[in-house]
Amino acid sequence: MAQAERQRKWYAGGLHFECQKCGNCCSGPAEGYIWVTGTEIERIADYLQMPVEEVRSKYLRRVRLRISIIEHESTKDCVFLRTSDGHKTCMIYPVRPAQCRSWPFWRENLTDQQAWERARRKCPGINGGRIYSPGEIQHIREGG
Repeated sequence: MAQAERQRKWYAGGLHFECQKCGNCCSGPAEGYIWVTGTEIERIADYLQMPVEEVRSKYLRRVRLRISIIEHESTKDCVFLRTSDGHKTCMIYPVRPAQCRSWPFWRENLTDQQAWERARRKCPGINGGRIYSPGEIQHIREGG
């Protein structure tokens, strides 16, 4: 049995998720990478009404051969995460990168039930809301 099939087997009945827009998936304390493609950078620039080069210099960093959104140095929160009136919001939510759109259906969260439960501790939307079938989860993971 292929590894992907083994991984999907534990959630053959689907998984519940509904984004609570809490910003926890965009927050530290650990440093990470928020990978963006050239097309995503262009969408972000259009949305922010800024030249692409300004977006690149202000919000992005090169990590080897890839580009990542920078994080606040002290909190490790995504630079696009804003707190207002006690609520966290993404200032580019409508054009957020595929990596952000695919949360919580990341490979590391889907390896087994324990990994899903670890992600749930950070994300109040996991195990609530609508149910996603294994096919829908795969489609989301593939950038759909």
